[in-house]
Amino acid sequence: MTFQEEIIKWYSDHKRALPWRDTTDAYVIWLSEIILQQTRVEQGMPYFNRFLAAYPTVTAFAAATETEILKLWQGLGYYSRGRNMLFTARQIVELYEGIFPVRYDELIRLKGIGEYTAAAISSFSSGEAQAVLDGNVFRVLSRYFGVELPINSTEGKKQFTALAKSLLYTDDPAQYNQAIMEFGALQCKPKSPNCQICPLQLDCYAKNMGLVNMLPVKLKKTKIRIRHINYFVCEDRDSVLVNQRTEDDIWQNLYDFPRLEMDLAVNIEDKNFIKLVKQRFGAGVVVKPLVQMKHLLTHQIIYVQFFALDNYIINFNITAEKRWVSWADFDQLPQPKVLTKFINFYFNE
Repeated sequence: MTFQEEIIKWYSDHKRALPWRDTTDAYVIWLSEIILQQTRVEQGMPYFNRFLAAYPTVTAFAAATETEILKLWQGLGYYSRGRNMLFTARQIVELYEGIFPVRYDELIRLKGIGEYTAAAISSFSSGEAQAVLDGNVFRVLSRYFGVELPINSTEGKKQFTALAKSLLYTDDPAQYNQAIMEFGALQCKPKSPNCQICPLQLDCYAKNMGLVNMLPVKLKKTKIRIRHINYFVCEDRDSVLVNQRTEDDIWQNLYDFPRLEMDLAVNIEDKNFIKLVKQRFGAGVVVKPLVQMKHLLTHQIIYVQFFALDNYIINFNITAEKRWVSWADFDQLPQPKVLTKFINFYFNE
């Protein structure tokens, strides 16, 4: 059998039952593809189900507010994906009268849809002959054909794209694309794949050359950033002071508490830290440490400390983005996952 036939045969025997595979509805496929970007299926499935239940059509999605979308998105990370989805849904309603496009050349022009996503949606929804290239496909092609160029280099992307296009099973692009992605996800896994049961093992370059754990090659470009964020919990009876993050940074447009970011970790014995707190909240402010947490993002490690404040002064003329909300209302606002963890700790202490 050919490479493509082996992949498709394996897929027919081992594929997972996933809801977005039972439809050619481009909207449903788009939902799944965006939600599952940089997210495991097990983690993304509940989000997919919640979004589809809340917004069964792209028109319904487009009518939502950004706050509603970000609240449903909460915990997935990469919140720009949720904002881009809302923009795209509204764009489709405006430009395509709510009919989700299925052609690659139309999809690629929509916000948040790149080459892989456009290829996936077009092939799965309409059978268009477009080859997909996601992390799973890169891995399968690199190992089987022995491509040692970095997958995130210009030359590497060019070679992998050409190879993927040359292998596309044009009789059924949708099935082949699903098959090779599933093969990479379940069989040709990133770590410790079981090569002894792989149907491609006899002709696999990486298996024969002992390079399974070395391929694919990826250039390391991004430096990990260390951050120290100090949050201040200001309560007034059953209300708490919250802040909407409007700057171009992590958690944009999500809600958190007033904060002070420092270069290093601090404590209440740190005179410079206390001085800055007093400058912001008044000379009589009382600072009480609550809890410390560590939050990991893809390229950032964030050390978070929470402090309770008493006898504080809030100048709303210079802090217009801040407002009082009840704890119950705050629970309905989109917020960083680390704040949800803190609230669970705070009310169950």
